[in-house]
Amino acid sequence: MGIAERKQEEKQEMHKLILDSARKIFLEKGYEKTSMRNIASEINYSPGMIYFHFKDKSEIFHELHKEGFRLFLAQLKILDNVADPFERLKAVGKVFIQFAQDNKDYYNLMFIVDEPSKTATEGGFQIAKEAINHLLHLVEECQAAGRFKGMDAEYFSFMILSTMHGICALFCKDRTTSFQNKSNEDLMKYGYECFVSLLEKG
Repeated sequence: MGIAERKQEEKQEMHKLILDSARKIFLEKGYEKTSMRNIASEINYSPGMIYFHFKDKSEIFHELHKEGFRLFLAQLKILDNVADPFERLKAVGKVFIQFAQDNKDYYNLMFIVDEPSKTATEGGFQIAKEAINHLLHLVEECQAAGRFKGMDAEYFSFMILSTMHGICALFCKDRTTSFQNKSNEDLMKYGYECFVSLLEKG
C-alpha cells in the first residue's frame, strides 16, 4: 500500500471514529447539548482534529442522518422485484419495523432526535425525501392497480408512515412497557399485521 492510499485509509478510519462518537453523544445529550468539544473528548482528541474533518456539529449530524437513510433505502430497494405493489407495500412496513429493531441508534437520529438548524431544510435531508417519495410512488402504484380508491396519495402515504413510525418510536423510546403481557417483538409484529388487515379492506 502506497503512502497516498494509507493516508486515505487513515482519514476514513478517523471519519468513522468521529461519527461513531458523535452518534453516541447526540443520543445521550440531544442535539442542543452536543458540542464539537464533547465529541472530541469522547475519543480523546482535540476539537481542532474534529474540525479538520467536519466544519460543525450540524454537518456531523447530517452525515449520520444520511448514513442511516442510505442503509434503510438499500434494504427497501431489495423489494423492487416484488411485482404486486400492494405486496411490496406490506413488505416495506416489515422492513421499516425490522430496521428500527436492528438499528435503534440510527432510527432515533433519523426520526426522533430534533435538529433545529435551518440547514435541515436546505439539502441536508434530501435523502429523507427520497425515502418519502419511495413510499408515495408505491401508494400511487397501488392506486393504479385498483386499491385505495378516492384517497389522496400524499395524505394516505402520511397515514401509513405515521403508523409505522408510531410502532417504531414506541419501541425505540421504550414506551411499550404498559402492555405487560406482550413482548416488544409481538407488539410490533402483530400490531403491524392488524394495520395491514385494515389496509386490505381499503
